Amino acid sequence: MKKSVKANSIPIRIVMLLCIFTGFIFEMKAETKKREVLETKEITPHVYSVNDTFVNIFLVQDNDNYIVIDAGSNLAAISKELEKLKINPDKVVALFLTHTHGDHIAAINLFKNATVYLSKQEIQTSTGEKPATLTLNNKNFMNAYRLLENQQIIRVNNMKIQGIHTPGHTPGSMCYLINDKYLFVGDAFSLTGGKIDKPNEMYSKDMKTAIHSLAKIANLPKAEYIFTAHTGYSNDYKTAMTDWEKIKE
Repeated sequence: MKKSVKANSIPIRIVMLLCIFTGFIFEMKAETKKREVLETKEITPHVYSVNDTFVNIFLVQDNDNYIVIDAGSNLAAISKELEKLKINPDKVVALFLTHTHGDHIAAINLFKNATVYLSKQEIQTSTGEKPATLTLNNKNFMNAYRLLENQQIIRVNNMKIQGIHTPGHTPGSMCYLINDKYLFVGDAFSLTGGKIDKPNEMYSKDMKTAIHSLAKIANLPKAEYIFTAHTGYSNDYKTAMTDWEKIKE
């Protein structure tokens, strides 16, 4: 009798696994439809988007130098797109990581002259102390790197960069406000219909915390632009932040 029960449980488990897998595929397709990866171009004077076919990285120009936000998922594609823009990766002096998922770190070593910045809390994820789905190990860094505290402000040549710790998507997700005007959020948040929204549900570690983090970027008095990694950008910060308090899990 016990053998029969055990035998019957095998097809049940297979059906359950198939249901889980099918649900995962449908959810993944639904999330993919929300993506809006920008073409490689100059969005506004001195701010560039680079499309590696899956995700955007962004560059901000300061005279002859650049800073980069995130390092994408495809080193070869990013290198090729930078050539189209006639941007030499050796001119990148700083790289700011919003977080360390695999689709944000691939081209780190392309920017060999850049100091890498990331939040102090994110380094726990990247070293495996608090493992994420995809992680960055310290051995992948050829560059020097610095850890940032919440609200820390640093200056890179003529640019002012403020790191804003916005946990949720990962424990150490950090947004960067550059020159008080340009807000780069990575995957910490998304844009839906030009309005700020919660991050991708499939890959976010703590949605409740992510939504709570919205308050940290909701009232930036001089901000004009919001740039996301997967869902485009807005050149109307005030409109994008309208009704942010109504966002729920």
